[in-house]
Amino acid sequence: MTDKFKDECGVFGVFGHQEASTLTQLGLFALQHRGQEACGIVSCKGDNFYQIRRLGLVADNFGEKTLARLPGPIAIGHTRYSTAGRKSVREAQPFSVTCQHGKIAVCHNGNLPDADERRLKLERQGAIFNSTSDTETILHSIARTEADSAVEAIAKVLSDTEGAFSLLFLIEGALIAVRDPRGFRPLVLGKMGDTWAVASETCAFDLIDAEYVREIEAGEMLIIDKDGLRSEYPFEKKPLSVCTFEHVYFSRPDSIIFGRSINQSRHLMGRQLAIEHPVDADIVVPVPDSGVAASIGFSAESDISFRQGIIRNHYIGRTFIEPRQSIRSFGVRLKLNPIEDLIEGARVVLVDDSIVRGTTSKKIVALVREAGAKEVHMRISCPPTIAPCFYGVNTPRKRELIAARKSVEEVRQHIGADSLGYLSLEGMLEATGMTPDRVCVACWTDKYPTEDSD
Repeated sequence: MTDKFKDECGVFGVFGHQEASTLTQLGLFALQHRGQEACGIVSCKGDNFYQIRRLGLVADNFGEKTLARLPGPIAIGHTRYSTAGRKSVREAQPFSVTCQHGKIAVCHNGNLPDADERRLKLERQGAIFNSTSDTETILHSIARTEADSAVEAIAKVLSDTEGAFSLLFLIEGALIAVRDPRGFRPLVLGKMGDTWAVASETCAFDLIDAEYVREIEAGEMLIIDKDGLRSEYPFEKKPLSVCTFEHVYFSRPDSIIFGRSINQSRHLMGRQLAIEHPVDADIVVPVPDSGVAASIGFSAESDISFRQGIIRNHYIGRTFIEPRQSIRSFGVRLKLNPIEDLIEGARVVLVDDSIVRGTTSKKIVALVREAGAKEVHMRISCPPTIAPCFYGVNTPRKRELIAARKSVEEVRQHIGADSLGYLSLEGMLEATGMTPDRVCVACWTDKYPTEDSD
């Protein structure tokens, strides 16, 4: 059940609250879907930094006693899924250093395609790395940059950095939020009384009862300190390339991303999918949980009954050992199980957000057939995925993407469905309210917005 693009990372920061680390823990809990490998928080009190980074989930690592070791009115935190680097506690963020510009901590959502080249250059200059993360190259570069302040050093380094970065920096007395000039990854600003918060998604604000104020703009560096907020725009202006997959899959349905409700986008994707690929069927069944909103839209447009015909087990953790006596469909049944009395004898429309390798879709189609479905029609609420992402998403290589190697008909035959329909690129953009001149759609077109994506 790993045949999905892996969520990137989540970042959350608080300025001006005596329980900053507790609020950050809550914000990270709301962003847990963006990364489950590791988590961390750095807080600041006076001129002291306090840091805890661990493998695993937020709820398992940040209890009352742990948070008591993170005092101060400013904090930043991170949930990680590795898009670059290895899986170990050394890779967990935020990273922090003490250098000529004082104490600096950073956490990152995105990916820097030129990080390997930058790392080699820094190592030749004597830099010693503690992780394999591309984020650490930013800190080393800042530490070596001549500037009058940490803010100036950050601006100088990021002005020479290509790729996707939504970053939170913690320096003594200030929280700094930075979004790359193409705006690949989301970053939003919220407020709770006199307290400011910055997050990857607005759903994190709901949990702490903060008001969503606005997006951090592409190319903006927002400095929050005792004097309030001030914005700088130190980067060369570039065409917008916001990630459409945030609306297709990554972000939570209860978030507002790039100025648009995720739930609304997915609902409209489902409606458009029903228009583009109608089918005679009895029930519409989502592949949980990613296909739910689009399934509701498909059902509403097609007037075919929506049914939660597959139940998901949300408590899958460690890998299970299959008994020696083979169990039919063991792997997929660990996570998904059909409701036979809904499916038996029915013509079923299965709705999901994407097909990556095709392995999981094939198993789900077989599972639904085993439950007695008369027909199984697969509908996908985005175009065929034919290329990997280099901007903060862990994706398979191109040769592993089934749509890059097979036609739609060949994919249908591979997964065993009676029919297969993908949402068109034009239909997807219309549903998300985006225009081709402000989005990144490289995973569907194989055309990248930056020069170094090779």
